[in-house]
Amino acid sequence: MKVESAGVRGNVARSVSKRRRLGPAVLMLACLAVFSLSAWSLIGKREGGRSASSALASDITGSTGKASTALGPSGLPLPRFVSLKAERVNVRRGPSNDHDVAWVFQRKGLPVEIIAEFDNWRRIRDSDGAEGWVYQSMLSGKRMALVAPWRKETLPLYAQSDASGGLVAEVQPGVVAPVEKCNGRWCDIAAGGYEGWIDQRMLWGVYPGEEID
Repeated sequence: MKVESAGVRGNVARSVSKRRRLGPAVLMLACLAVFSLSAWSLIGKREGGRSASSALASDITGSTGKASTALGPSGLPLPRFVSLKAERVNVRRGPSNDHDVAWVFQRKGLPVEIIAEFDNWRRIRDSDGAEGWVYQSMLSGKRMALVAPWRKETLPLYAQSDASGGLVAEVQPGVVAPVEKCNGRWCDIAAGGYEGWIDQRMLWGVYPGEEID
């Protein structure tokens, strides 16, 4: 009985010893399995995120690759270009008359970009990148453009919408000109008593690739 009892205890001891030896290995395998599943799950999420991001980017840019615009509270696109309606326009630091005047525009027809809306106020940006708030009645939907304010040389105005057209005139940088139409690459403008086509990239007040009828 003692021997059998000792034998039973010995078997139990050996069993416990095996469990002790197997315990860490089993635990390690379990951890590896959990880690693998987590890794595959994370990869799947990342791939899904990339697919979703790609789809979102496609929705935003559209099939043409050009950025789409959102609609502001007024129902009009943001951002968008407009022009100053008056010779003198106050630009305020916030969307109300209670805010200080940051600066004053003194050039009727100057193009500005509306980047935000609040009630009857519009947050605008000028060609220098300065931003402020203007009352909507001081702005016009008439499209105007500033001829290459970043350049010093004159720019050619052509009779047709390509460089092979006859030269109509040379336009000084900084001239404000009404935009008659644009085909995405060239714009028909009037400047200094002349009308002709100019490279659309040389205008501030028209988006690259934008078409205007």
